Amino acid sequence: MQSDKHPRDELVEHLPALRAFAMSLTRNSAAADDLVQDTIEKAWKNIESFQAGTNLRAWLFTIQRNAFYSSRRKAKREVADVDGVMAAALAERPAHDGRLAMKDFRTAFEQLPDEQREALILVGAEGFSYEDAAMMCGCAVGTIKSRANRGRRRLAELLSLGDDEDPTISDTTNASVMAGSPSSH
Repeated sequence: MQSDKHPRDELVEHLPALRAFAMSLTRNSAAADDLVQDTIEKAWKNIESFQAGTNLRAWLFTIQRNAFYSSRRKAKREVADVDGVMAAALAERPAHDGRLAMKDFRTAFEQLPDEQREALILVGAEGFSYEDAAMMCGCAVGTIKSRANRGRRRLAELLSLGDDEDPTISDTTNASVMAGSPSSH
């Protein structure tokens, strides 16, 4: 019984049989679903290696069986960490800003008056001294300090941060904008 359909079009017809076979191998519903998904993904990517006219179901079962035993071999090399002690030791601060998301920061930053944004960018993000920033803006050093401090206070307000609350910013540019004094260049 040879079909004119492309093998990819026939994959869905074999899902119930693949699911049953996966359940017999894994004895776990979630693991069986993962195994079926892995099987279909591998079959899809390697459909060129399927020989037309041969048994597609047998080919799929072979892929599934190989995937199952490969995962078992891999699992033997892995260390069980049921209570999460090992994972906790490997934990790393996320690349995103946790409490202070970049989107929230940008939204709040855009609400500041132009002069405050400019001061914060120059002395915070760009790292210019207050003196250099004042010279660039054509104003007194005290004016730049005042603008930067008012901008920081307003940002903290917009972001609902308390007076002594750490914004927990991992992005260095945002952290420098929120910092109390510019870095020296």
